[in-house]
Amino acid sequence: MLRPSGRERASGAVPAARGAGTYLTPAQAFDALYAYCAPALVRQAYLLTGRRDLAHESVERAFQRAWDHWPEVARDPDPAGWVRAAAHDWALSPWHRLRRRYRHPEPPPPEEDDRALLDALLSLAPPYRRTLVLYDGVGLDLPETAAETEASTRATAGRLMFAREVVAERLPELADRGELHDRLAELASTGRTRAAEPAAVRGGSERRARLWTRTVAAVTVVLIGSTAMTLHTAPTHYVPPVPPGETVRGVPPRVAPGPLSDEQRELRDRLRKALLDGPERLSPQAR
Repeated sequence: MLRPSGRERASGAVPAARGAGTYLTPAQAFDALYAYCAPALVRQAYLLTGRRDLAHESVERAFQRAWDHWPEVARDPDPAGWVRAAAHDWALSPWHRLRRRYRHPEPPPPEEDDRALLDALLSLAPPYRRTLVLYDGVGLDLPETAAETEASTRATAGRLMFAREVVAERLPELADRGELHDRLAELASTGRTRAAEPAAVRGGSERRARLWTRTVAAVTVVLIGSTAMTLHTAPTHYVPPVPPGETVRGVPPRVAPGPLSDEQRELRDRLRKALLDGPERLSPQAR
């Protein structure tokens, strides 16, 4: 099955944890949601990616994100839909193709019919593949599928029709919607679909939150230290830069006086004597 099994499937309600009273602790409510949704989400993510490891990783990351935002998820009218959207978004992220562990394809399903159906699904563009899985696999109606894929109802209907045509062209026997739903469920159930324990998922979310908190604190300390160092070493007033020196041309060089000739020395002696024995200087007289 691609949807959570049990009597709650029709109403969409999440079953309460065993042994719990009327009110559940956040951990008990999370564990109940995880046990209710995780196996079906792993199967859905496998149809979207064709990789079991990535399917399990997508579901774990989605529930870790749900635990990080648990007050928001707990008040959501459809917690299972909240987690499903997060798991599908992670599974279809284009960044996975850059990761070394996902560069090579996984071994295909053992059955030839399953391999053909999986190849047909993976040949679709991610939005078309997701629309087909949600509508014909999970069983959402058209408005719900459009809301979850963030598209208009008309665009979602066009994607669904195109995806069905591609699958029917490759596998004519799957032109019937009921047969397609059953084959999708069979394909998703091949291989291991067991999800991790909810306590381990909650622990991983809390460890990642602590790591992010320490990283943010370390970056903040570095920024504060660098700002303080800048304030301490930065000048407090404007210092105009000293212009570089330039060579001045056209000015005659200063020449020191050389030795005096005989005539110059004679003239110097006469001037000195005239200053000592000559007439007094003229000075204005008052009348």
